[in-house]
Amino acid sequence: MQNFHQDDPVLDRFHFLVNAPALFNAVTTAAEIGIFAFLSEKPGAEADEIRAFSELPAHQLRVLLQAVCSTGLLERRDGGYHNSTVAEELLASDGPDSWRHILTGWKEVYYPAFVHMTGALRAGTNTALDTHPGDEPTLYQRLAHDPQLEEVFHRAMTAFTLRSVDALVDQPVFADIRHVLDVGGGDGSTSARLVARYPGLRSTVFDMPSVSRLAEDTQADRVDLLAGDIFTDPFPEGPDAVLFSHVLEIFDGDDILRLLRKAHASLPSGGKVLLYGYNVSDDETDGIFGARLGLYFNVLVSGRGMAYPARDYERWLGQAGFEQVGTTSGLPYEHGLTTAVKP
Repeated sequence: MQNFHQDDPVLDRFHFLVNAPALFNAVTTAAEIGIFAFLSEKPGAEADEIRAFSELPAHQLRVLLQAVCSTGLLERRDGGYHNSTVAEELLASDGPDSWRHILTGWKEVYYPAFVHMTGALRAGTNTALDTHPGDEPTLYQRLAHDPQLEEVFHRAMTAFTLRSVDALVDQPVFADIRHVLDVGGGDGSTSARLVARYPGLRSTVFDMPSVSRLAEDTQADRVDLLAGDIFTDPFPEGPDAVLFSHVLEIFDGDDILRLLRKAHASLPSGGKVLLYGYNVSDDETDGIFGARLGLYFNVLVSGRGMAYPARDYERWLGQAGFEQVGTTSGLPYEHGLTTAVKP
C-alpha cells in the first residue's frame, strides 16, 4: 500500500529519474541526427519532412519523437514539431559550446561507466577504467590510447567549459594578474577567453602531451603550451597566478594539498591561486551536477575525488600556506571560485 501522496515532488522526480537513462539517449540521438538543428531551420515541420531529412524508418522516428516530446524539449502543435526555447538555445547549434557535444561525450565516455557503479564503489576504486585500453591509473591517461575518443571527450569538456567560463573570466581578480599558469588547462579554451578579455594577461597552459596536441588547434596569442605531468614535473617560475579550473576535484585531499603546495612554492610573494569548479553545498546534500561528477570520478576517472564544498578548499589553502582565503559562490552550474594569496 502506498504511503505517499501522488503529488509529492520527490515522487515526480523519482518517476522521471527511473526513465531518464532512456530519455537521455533519445535526446542525444535526436541531437546527433540533427533533428534540433533541422527544426531550427524549419519550425513546424511534420513527421514526413523529418523522416526525409533523418532517413529514419517511419515507425522508429515516431517512437523517437514521442520520447523527446515527453521531455518537453520538442513540442507538437497542429501536427508539426517545434524546438522548445531550451532546445533552440542548447541543442540546435553545432557551435563549440553546444550541448550536442556535451551529450555525445557523456554518452560515449561517462554513462557507459555507470553500469559498473556498484562494483566500483564496493571495491573503492575506479573499476570501470578496465573497459579502456592501457594500464594507467586515470581515464585522462588512458584516453591517449584512443585519440578519436579523446577528441570526443575534450570536445565535450570544452563545450561545458564554454558554458561556465564567462563566470570565471568576469571575476575582477584577473584585472591585476599579468601571467597565469593554467594547470590542467586542456585545449586552452579557458586561457583563450582570459587573454581575450584582459589585454595585459599572458597564460601558460600546463597539461599532458596528448592534450597539448589538442590545444594547438585553439592556441591564441599570448597563450603558451607546456606539456608535462602536473604532479611529477615542476611548475614554472614566472607566473604571478596559478589557476586550477576543473582540475582539483579529480583528486583526494592529499593530492590536492600536494598541488597547492607546488603552486605556493612556484609563486612570488603576493602571487594568487585560483580554484574554479563545482562546489556542493556545505552540508553535502545539494548539487545534481556535482553529484554526477563525483560518481563519475570514483567509478571511472580516478577512483577518488568529488565536487567538494568550498570550505574544504579553503582549509587546504590554509594548510598550504596561503592567506586571504575566500570564495565567490553561486556561479552558474553549481560553480564557485576560491582564491588566496601567498604572503
